[in-house]
Amino acid sequence: MSVWEKIKRPLEFLLWAGLLIFLAVRLGPQVTAALGIGGGDERLSFAAFTTLDGTRLTEGDLRGKVVLVNVWATWCPPCVIEMPGFQRVYEDYRDQGFMVLGVSRDQGGRERVRAFLREKGITYPVAMAADTDLGGIADVQTLPTSFLIGRDGTIRHRIEGIYPGPSLRLAVGRLLEEEP
Repeated sequence: MSVWEKIKRPLEFLLWAGLLIFLAVRLGPQVTAALGIGGGDERLSFAAFTTLDGTRLTEGDLRGKVVLVNVWATWCPPCVIEMPGFQRVYEDYRDQGFMVLGVSRDQGGRERVRAFLREKGITYPVAMAADTDLGGIADVQTLPTSFLIGRDGTIRHRIEGIYPGPSLRLAVGRLLEEEP
């Protein structure tokens, strides 16, 4: 038996195990959010901020709603990929108490972000990170990063990387069924 034949099987096992671990780490938060497993108890707290369309939002405006806070940027390809899914879930559930709040980390100015949102057909509220104080949420290191907040105001799930629309839809539906 050659050396290659002796190490081939253990090497294949290590490669598959490494791939499975990588996938579990990257996709775990999306799956646990969709299934309602885990979740945090940190509360979202902020004073007030103004969205790009001039709407002033306070903590009271979000009370009793399920809120997705998505930190993103126009230059971030994964951010752009996930936004249409957020828009569809927002359109389907906003009348039931769901809200998406985009927080742009762009440095190019408000008008550039407004033009981007118009081009992509994004209608949910968006604010600039520099204009918000969401208890450090806008200071995340990974883009995109999303925080799914329950009706009780607690951050239920934190998802770094792409948050697929179908996973968000399951999580939002489940959280909307909970009592405020």
